[in-house]
Amino acid sequence: MAHDDRRLRVLRAIVQDYVSTNDPVGSKALAARYDLGVSSATIRNDMAVLEEEGYITQPHTSAGRVPTDKGYRLFVDRLSSVKPLSVAERRAIEKFLDGAVDLHDVLGRSVRLLAQLTRQVAVVQYPTLSRSAVRHLELVPLTASRLLMVLITDTGRVEQRVVDSPDDVAPDTVAELRTLLNAAFTGKKLAEASDTIGDVVENAPPPLRALLAAVSATLLETLVEPSEDRLVIGGTANLAQGSALDFPGTFRPLLEALEEQVVVLRLMAEVGPSTVTVSIGEENEHEALTAASFVSVGYGAGEQALGGLGVVGPTRMDYAGNMAAVRAVARYVGHLLAES
Repeated sequence: MAHDDRRLRVLRAIVQDYVSTNDPVGSKALAARYDLGVSSATIRNDMAVLEEEGYITQPHTSAGRVPTDKGYRLFVDRLSSVKPLSVAERRAIEKFLDGAVDLHDVLGRSVRLLAQLTRQVAVVQYPTLSRSAVRHLELVPLTASRLLMVLITDTGRVEQRVVDSPDDVAPDTVAELRTLLNAAFTGKKLAEASDTIGDVVENAPPPLRALLAAVSATLLETLVEPSEDRLVIGGTANLAQGSALDFPGTFRPLLEALEEQVVVLRLMAEVGPSTVTVSIGEENEHEALTAASFVSVGYGAGEQALGGLGVVGPTRMDYAGNMAAVRAVARYVGHLLAES
């Protein structure tokens, strides 16, 4: 209906004005700043209906109104399209990320770039081990009875573990074991690799079995390790740039939740490589995030995301701009990892 469309335009104007000015919005300001095609009295009536329906509210300190979580959700759901980044912004992303030398550098640069583009806290997840494949397994003698096992994945992730051998190991034996392991596991998804370790040990030449069993036990621990996911976080200082209304009381619980990482990793568990997900305020189960919004997307060249990245900030954020930035950086990270 016409009045519903008009109220949606009023809500959009309130969201945009509040995000840009950081001040609660009044009907006179809306009438003056936005071409809504109606009088300030009509805007006032529309605001009264929006408030009654729970889309906006009045902070006790002001006569103006601010969007509620429900209001932001309607605004995000009705975004007809996420505005594309400018050519200059895209070139900046390309130039900034192209200089990266390895996976750690790619993710570190991505976090700094996202924090600069959005002025929010940026988070990037390391590629999840279970979604990666083995590129190479290296064995390096440390002492006569200790080896360093290095697992390198196709996403550039590197895991290192020390293996204690039951006996002293000759260099030729290390070389033979290295060849056997790479023949068995190179190219395999890590989830598949853990299922085939038993067969590899069973079918190995008898002189190698004891050492192979020790290496395989360490490899299995690496593949199924529950703490496999890690985050790179940047831009936490951006939380301090808002107003008292953004995080009533303090944003310390949010900082602690970000440091714990498990909260954010849980939010990223379902990310896909193409759809940007927006979780607003009270929609976040963790108490520390109930005054925050989380915009995230998966990165990876195929259908399945290798990991996720996103931004966390107050519910008063530029959703359209942040969604565009998150999606653009994710696409570029996916291309870089596919080429590596």
